Amino acid sequence: MKSYDMPIFAALIAVLLFAPLALYPVFLMKVLCFALFAVAFNLLIGYVGLLSFGHAMFFGFAAYISAYTVKSWGWSPEFGILGGTAVAMLMGVVAGSIAIRRQGIYFAMVTLALAQMVFFFCLQAPFTGGEDGIQAVPRRPMFGFLDISNDLVLYYVVLVIFAAGFLIIHRTIHSPFGQVLKAIRENEQRAVSLGYKIDHYKLMAFVISATLSGLAGATKAIVFQLASLTDVTWQMSGEVVLMTLVGGMGTVFGPIAGAAVIITMQNYLAGFGEWVLVIQGVIFVVTVLLFRRGIVGEITAYLRARSAAKAAAAAGAAQTA
Repeated sequence: MKSYDMPIFAALIAVLLFAPLALYPVFLMKVLCFALFAVAFNLLIGYVGLLSFGHAMFFGFAAYISAYTVKSWGWSPEFGILGGTAVAMLMGVVAGSIAIRRQGIYFAMVTLALAQMVFFFCLQAPFTGGEDGIQAVPRRPMFGFLDISNDLVLYYVVLVIFAAGFLIIHRTIHSPFGQVLKAIRENEQRAVSLGYKIDHYKLMAFVISATLSGLAGATKAIVFQLASLTDVTWQMSGEVVLMTLVGGMGTVFGPIAGAAVIITMQNYLAGFGEWVLVIQGVIFVVTVLLFRRGIVGEITAYLRARSAAKAAAAAGAAQTA
């Protein structure tokens, strides 16, 4: 575990605890949901090297399950969120078992094809509400006593969910399992020669990523009291790719920064209408050209280079003395 990860995370949580004093809680909850989605996606692309164009199927379908079970079956919100997450996990097992048989662009195309199948299912299935989606999802008391109809109370619940999801990803990355994932990303054939069953590791990473993506989508459905086709479109899959690349692929905090940037633009530039997409495209191009490692990636690389230069200067001074 890198020594600076936990202090930064603790500082981030401290800021988020007081953020509702300055910012609208619903906006903050949207940022947290998408930050968790991006962090989960980053596990796959940043640490295994697998680019999925279909992660919206886990995010969006979990939102449908969460919304439907809470509204139509009368489940309490915590069970609705768990139900959506569990379904996303099962989908991850099925989709992952199919997709990991291919690599590179073929893997990406398989995930995109599966996501399109889920999209058309959600469009036609009776329980999803078609183009109208599932609206007016009730915010019943969570655990029987938390009044999540209050946006501030729900915000802190979402913050706990985000923190738990982040810590799961962080522990996964910095475990022996995570080191094997990095080995597969760097040189898959070498990992095979060392005796690792790489398909098993890929599938496990895929399932973890899908499960936490589902957790983000299920939570979002409760926050906005809505599950719609927007959550399962290929554009949503592209959006999480954009968040990850802008923030910094393969970094711990990059996806969080990327999600904050993209959601902030969508929220505060909404008056520009469709031009928001153009602005996002320009920012993406600029990021790729000038910040190839992403925002956090470039900052991290700069700090490492500065630290190495200081260490080299100190060593040179000591040798001279």
